[in-house]
Amino acid sequence: MLEASNNNELPVIPGKRYFTIGEVAELCGVKPHVLRYWEQEFPQLKPVKRRGNRRYYQRHDVIMIRQIRSLLYEQGFTIGGARQRLSGEEAKEDISQRQQMVRQMRVELEELLQILKR
Repeated sequence: MLEASNNNELPVIPGKRYFTIGEVAELCGVKPHVLRYWEQEFPQLKPVKRRGNRRYYQRHDVIMIRQIRSLLYEQGFTIGGARQRLSGEEAKEDISQRQQMVRQMRVELEELLQILKR
């Protein structure tokens, strides 16, 4: 889903456990109201809700949002088509998603190594 060219324009996902809706909006290049709408349209997207109904997204949510963004904005899918594509791919993990995760882990490990060298 996420091609290398599309990943370069989006910032690296920081090594945090939870992200606010504002942080996710910046990381994925979409507005917060779009994220709230996508939650209604894509059953795979379920952020943790805490006090006052505040949303907290996890890393897998951010990766899923980037996939949805890629399907809708770069590949030209409709909401229904993207939903169908994602539900069909739930059973088999997409290769590019794995590559994204490996790249992210590599960045995090390099950051950790720099911290340990200090």
